Amino acid sequence: SNTLALMASKRRLFVLPQLLSALGDMIAEEKGEVTAEVTAAAELTKTQAEKLAASLKKSVGKTVKLNTTVDESLIGGLIVKVVVNLFVKAVTSPFTLIASLFGGGEELSMVDFDPGRAVLTPAAVKRLEALAKAMADRPALNLEVSGRADPESEREGMKRAALDRAVRAEKLRELARKGIEGGSADSVELKPEEYPEFLKRAYKDAKFPKPRNLIGMQKDLPVEEMEKLMMANLPAGEDDIRQLAQRRAEVVQAWLVDQGKVPMERVFLLPPKVGSDAKADPKASPSRVDFSLR
Repeated sequence: SNTLALMASKRRLFVLPQLLSALGDMIAEEKGEVTAEVTAAAELTKTQAEKLAASLKKSVGKTVKLNTTVDESLIGGLIVKVVVNLFVKAVTSPFTLIASLFGGGEELSMVDFDPGRAVLTPAAVKRLEALAKAMADRPALNLEVSGRADPESEREGMKRAALDRAVRAEKLRELARKGIEGGSADSVELKPEEYPEFLKRAYKDAKFPKPRNLIGMQKDLPVEEMEKLMMANLPAGEDDIRQLAQRRAEVVQAWLVDQGKVPMERVFLLPPKVGSDAKADPKASPSRVDFSLR
């Protein structure tokens, strides 16, 4: 009461709402609680709100209370501000928020590939499934897809992948001769006991000088030597690295459209990126596809 009397005498009662708000924040901070002001394009369901609160708790390390409002002018996204120590923290990654609502809290801003390859791993498919669901639930979202590959860390992987495809292509040709549909060189099944024979055929078809015996016949070599020679003569230049990055983006786009049922006009391919960005994000794999919102 003394405080109120003093404020009245100084004609400062107009700051009372701000004072009470600050006091409430200080009490919440003392209790390990913070408030997040959430503006969404549509009203959050109970499940979405719980997932978002859990995700934000991981970010700020405190229990988060959500104050939500709806702004239909937003383009299918969220604006989140978290009050911590009377300062405002803005959650800057839209994919972190999307993931918290639709993907179980996992970051969805990229998918990783094995070095040298453009084949989706099970972990990548899991992320794409969550991203496709988010896009289905938010039809105003459009996605930009950019493939990345790094010449320093991927050349060996590229050559190994090219060797593997060449061997599998021989198996595919064998199936075709027998009238059997085998799919693609990336998907055809190759048993370990079949590998030496189909490697030998791929080695024979490869266009580079091969060791020969005294009478000029091509030498029969063990598996390790054939692999070594083929790897040494397979291309892996800058253009090949760029094409690998482009193939990754195209593979992701194709999955989102064909498997994820996202309309093609909502998924845009950006030019591929070559090289590592370890300085920008040291934890990110250079063998990946990046997403951004349009």
